[in-house]
Amino acid sequence: MTLYAALAHTNRSNMPEKIKKKKMAVPSAQQHLPFAEIKFDTAIMKDGTLRAILMVSSVNFALKNEDEQNAIVSSYVSFLNGIDFPLQIVVQSRQLYIKPYLEKLLKLEREQTNELLRVQIADYRSFVGELVSLGKIMSKQFFVVVPYDPLSNRKRGFWSSMKEVINPAITVKLKDERFQQRKHDLDMRVRQIESGLASMNLEVVRLDTQSLIELFYSTYNPDIAFSEHLAPVNQIQVE
Repeated sequence: MTLYAALAHTNRSNMPEKIKKKKMAVPSAQQHLPFAEIKFDTAIMKDGTLRAILMVSSVNFALKNEDEQNAIVSSYVSFLNGIDFPLQIVVQSRQLYIKPYLEKLLKLEREQTNELLRVQIADYRSFVGELVSLGKIMSKQFFVVVPYDPLSNRKRGFWSSMKEVINPAITVKLKDERFQQRKHDLDMRVRQIESGLASMNLEVVRLDTQSLIELFYSTYNPDIAFSEHLAPVNQIQVE
């Protein structure tokens, strides 16, 4: 060991434990995420507000006749006029994960006793596999984000906004009683949105806790989410 290395080792050993931990602490990526917790089908943001996410089906507006188009527009206008809180509509394009479907076809092929049907399944599986190999098959998903902010009318000052940017790790902890009260108000908004979207013949599904985690995982990890899938939430160990 050189003299410099020995001195450095001595200086580190003489440092108080708190100072060593403070110097070794490295901010994690989790500190820069906007949400603090996900539970009971709800995303809890770091500022104490809540979010519910609805997955909504789409409609091919161009294939509708004029009367149907007018009915959809009228329903949509009525839907917007009946809302007194902000909404966020998100359209997400992602690569279609076709591997489970191919594995299912392979299983059906092996279990098929009819030789003709087995050959047809094999040909179809081969066709789908070649189609996927030619290029990425993309699918679009549509989401509606329903927020709840009991302090939405309060304007934030400049310094409070700068404080959130400088120190994104600040998190508002909600007590169970307060969380349940806010979640109840959020659920009322969700039911209102579901009813309004259903009037336009759209299918609406609220994402549960597992689906929310998978959505955020694939959003923040687009490169690895396609090959490394997330385990069920009850099997995830958090240290």
